[in-house]
Amino acid sequence: MAEIILENNQDKLPIDNSIKSTIEQVILKTLDAENCDFSAEVSVTIVDSETIREINKKERDIDAVTDVLSFPMLEFDENGDIIDSDFDMDGENLLLGDIVICAERAEKQAAEYGHSFRREMAFLTVHSMLHLLGYDHMDEQEEKKMFARQEEILDMLGITRD
Repeated sequence: MAEIILENNQDKLPIDNSIKSTIEQVILKTLDAENCDFSAEVSVTIVDSETIREINKKERDIDAVTDVLSFPMLEFDENGDIIDSDFDMDGENLLLGDIVICAERAEKQAAEYGHSFRREMAFLTVHSMLHLLGYDHMDEQEEKKMFARQEEILDMLGITRD
């Protein structure tokens, strides 16, 4: 079970119900695939290039456009167990964190990789969800594990690179 707050705060590209539904499906499938036995809340905001650049500068001190930013509310150990003793709850829901996706960058990357905008939005969503659930890619071993898991989850949903 999850509460998903999805906002489109840009007007450069149309974000139709199919894209919104894909984002929600990816979030739910990621929680299921990772055996999350709690009710979670995830916030997803779709923005333009300038907005994500501003957020990246403010939050990470990197003055550049990026494709996606993840802001986890929890810390997990290597077994995937929550290690925060004071985790935030919104009613019945555990606040996992926020995802910010740049629609313009997603469109550009989809063209570069030769797949659909839908697939790129799904990829960015699963990538961020795994960050919210404690995955990282700071070293080669972590990166292989995280990237393999991303593909497994997208495959479960039938979201391929076509």
